[in-house]
Order: sequence, then structure tokens, then C-alpha cells
Amino acid sequence: MIFEFGGARVLVTGGTSGIGLAIAAAFAAAGAHVTVTGTRASPAEYDRDLSAFAYRRCRLSEPADIDDVAAGLDGLDILVNNAGQSRPDGMSEWAPDVFARVVGIDLIGSYRVAAACQPLLAASKFDGGSSVINNLSLTVFFGEPVVPAYGAAKAGLAQLTKTMAVDWAPRGVRVNAVAPGLIATDFSSALDRDPVRRDAFLARIPLRRFGTPRDVASAVLFLASPEAAWVTGTCLVLDGGQMAGQ
Repeated sequence: MIFEFGGARVLVTGGTSGIGLAIAAAFAAAGAHVTVTGTRASPAEYDRDLSAFAYRRCRLSEPADIDDVAAGLDGLDILVNNAGQSRPDGMSEWAPDVFARVVGIDLIGSYRVAAACQPLLAASKFDGGSSVINNLSLTVFFGEPVVPAYGAAKAGLAQLTKTMAVDWAPRGVRVNAVAPGLIATDFSSALDRDPVRRDAFLARIPLRRFGTPRDVASAVLFLASPEAAWVTGTCLVLDGGQMAGQ
């Protein structure tokens, strides 16, 4: 399927690397004007070319950053809530302060972004309706003891996706989510150094491969496109069949 987003205005939080960068690049290749956010002061501080996008600094722990990003947009048709974190600085998420920090960014920060952008999305005239797509995780569906805060935050965001979809539908805003399984990014590259653990993960995936950032980007573009004009409040699981085989 070839997607056309000519003239669409897209905001991808955490769009400087991994899945977020792949989503931003896919929208840009389809003709959209894409703004990405990152935590650094300028795009020059990243070791990758971000020249295809507008860049805004946005730390989800800082409400003022979020408000500044929304205020600086002249319109918005699609918001991809991708930014988030787990185990900051390698710390245990079982520590109450770390737990609160992760939930504050991954759940509350994502909500603040959507709330700040809602008036812009409601004013959009994009064919099929404007969209919010939240990036979740398979930890929505099963417990992962290493990342209790991340899992709790993503589960909360899954529920928020449904509630926002119901409440924002009269404003013409569709709200959906994707839940990727293990995606081959720098974040998961440690598995390449541990073949035993890597093979154990692959054995749980019927398609016998890890996903790619492009796999996620394609699903996000579909959910944002007019082809999904009657889709809202849903979560598209992208896991190579892992959940089916549990």
C-alpha cells in the first residue's frame, strides 16, 4: 500500500532515533511536513541527519516544554505519541521514585502532549479525520518484572487511548495505538551480544524474526490514513504472532 500524506502536518515525539525516527521518515517520504521532538537542545547534538524534519526540544517531564511545542505549531493533523523511557540511567523501576519518574513521562507526559495538541487536531480538515497514535508495548498484556513502571504506564496509556477515542470522536479526532513486540533497534541491540537469550526470544515469535522500525511505521501510517477513517479506539498488535502463541 502506498500512502499519500502530501501537506499533512505531523508531530512525532521522540522522533530522533529508533521507531520514532522510522515513523517520522515514513511520513516525510509520503509528503508530510514532519516535526520531531527530542530531549537535546538542537538537532546538531544528534549523530544522525534530522534535516528532513523540523525539530523541537521537548522533555516530557517538563510541562512548559510541552506547551511550547504545541504553541509553536501552526496546525496539526497527526500526533504520534512515541517518546518514553524505561529504566532511566539503568536504575531499578521498583524504586518508588524511579517508578514515579517513568510513569510521569510515559503516561502523564504523553497525555499532556495530546491534551496540549487537541485544539489543533480538532481544527484539522485532514481527510478521514485527524489522529493520535500512541506507541504502547506488549507489556500492556503481560507482566515484565524488569520494567514494572514502564508496563504500568503503557497499560494506562492503552486505557487512555480508548477513553480519548470516545471523548474526542465528536471533534473529529481519531485515537488509536500500536503495541510493538521486540523491535530491532539500538534499544534491543544487547540481544545481538547474547545469542542464547536472543534465540530464546525468537523461539516465542512464530514468524521467527524481530520486527523492524519500518514494520511499526507502516502500521502507524495506516492508522493515520483515510483508509482507517472508521477506526478509532483500537490497538494494533505488531508482534510477529507472539501473543497468539502464548
